[in-house]
Amino acid sequence: MNNDILTQLVALSNQLGRPENDYVILGEGNTSARADAESFYVKASGTELRTITASGFVHVSFQRVLALMERQDLSDADVKAGLIAAKMDPTYPSHPSVETLLHGLCLNLPGINFVGHTHPVAVNSVTCSAAFDNAFAGRLFPDEIVLCGPAPVTVPYTDPGVPLARETYGRIQTYIREHNDLPRIILIQNHGLIALGKTAQQVADTTAMAVKTARILVGTYAAGGPRFLSPKDVARIHTRPDELYRREKLGI
Repeated sequence: MNNDILTQLVALSNQLGRPENDYVILGEGNTSARADAESFYVKASGTELRTITASGFVHVSFQRVLALMERQDLSDADVKAGLIAAKMDPTYPSHPSVETLLHGLCLNLPGINFVGHTHPVAVNSVTCSAAFDNAFAGRLFPDEIVLCGPAPVTVPYTDPGVPLARETYGRIQTYIREHNDLPRIILIQNHGLIALGKTAQQVADTTAMAVKTARILVGTYAAGGPRFLSPKDVARIHTRPDELYRREKLGI
């Protein structure tokens, strides 16, 4: 057990779960962190980010979790059994979240050590709207690009579990080909936000900026709609030396 990683994961989870943030309530959302090359920690089903402790996370095997992606025609019972079998300690009483497959895929990306999945009211005001397909078609301001990257990965509503993990993985691979970079945020229609990071602080910061962006985006629709930065301006901000330096200082 990597106690330092687990301590950071608990702190991140508690921060994302603070009521004043309006990111999640009750048992919503889940978080995870890479423990080592073979395993990761993921929030257990039925736990609450606001109050979760180290005992609220399940230590699971990458190989056993990702093996579920190769199986076809899995029933809900098959997925549950597969996730239980993925526990590093089979006697551990808690069970992994159904989103464990999605976390495993994200943590398997190079340089990604922490993942935070939340359902912020501000973000879901847009992901649950008729504007979803067009609302995230561009970037609005420089700090959004610095923290959240040149674009998000957007995913249409898909049944949580294996179907969502497969759909999201395919869209992440498309993003990497198009941008030659890893995504920082994933937006799932009628569902929520996923922030990826090298560090726990990066996940917290990216989540906060994504929520600010959503608030501004909603506000633009009251004044005629968003005026996105041009692709040229987005590319310039994303690669400016001063912004790269600021990104480094922020731990991104």
